Amino acid sequence: MPTIVSHSIIGIFASKIFRVSNKPKFWILSIICPALPDADMIGYYLGVPYDHLFGHRGISHSIFFALLLGLLVYFLFFRKENLSKFKSFMIFIYFSFITMSHGLLDMLTNATHGIPFFAPFDNTRYFFPYRPINAPSLDIEYFFREQFFEVLVGEIILITIPISALMLLKFILKKIDKI
Repeated sequence: MPTIVSHSIIGIFASKIFRVSNKPKFWILSIICPALPDADMIGYYLGVPYDHLFGHRGISHSIFFALLLGLLVYFLFFRKENLSKFKSFMIFIYFSFITMSHGLLDMLTNATHGIPFFAPFDNTRYFFPYRPINAPSLDIEYFFREQFFEVLVGEIILITIPISALMLLKFILKKIDKI
């Protein structure tokens, strides 16, 4: 899994590109939703087997979960805002897709278990053929070792820099368009 920081960067990038809302809760939820699937790590520390559907990198990394979370976010945070049907649908889709990005990003790692992307309908675990991202260990001590910092550097190179470049390109194109 990439770190929570890398998953959240996807949300920050998406919120800048799509700007479905200007409310602070939109920005906060855009940071939280892409990282939320990793809350399943609690199961790892409670003894849920890693390869179990409710273990780490299980159903919370699936399309099904992403759609449920998108719907939940809409109903809990945006339903009472008198939005058009189209805007309501866009908020649901937006939060579903940024949550779904978590599983897709994890499929790019060299972790031992893939993602059951189509769970609960198909529990097959998937990876992409190209897996350039190093997955950190889930052991707490790992986060204080040199290998963890190597993972962070890899994520900066493979995720943060390309996303930042895309954001910069969008900014430049917007400025050029105003000339």
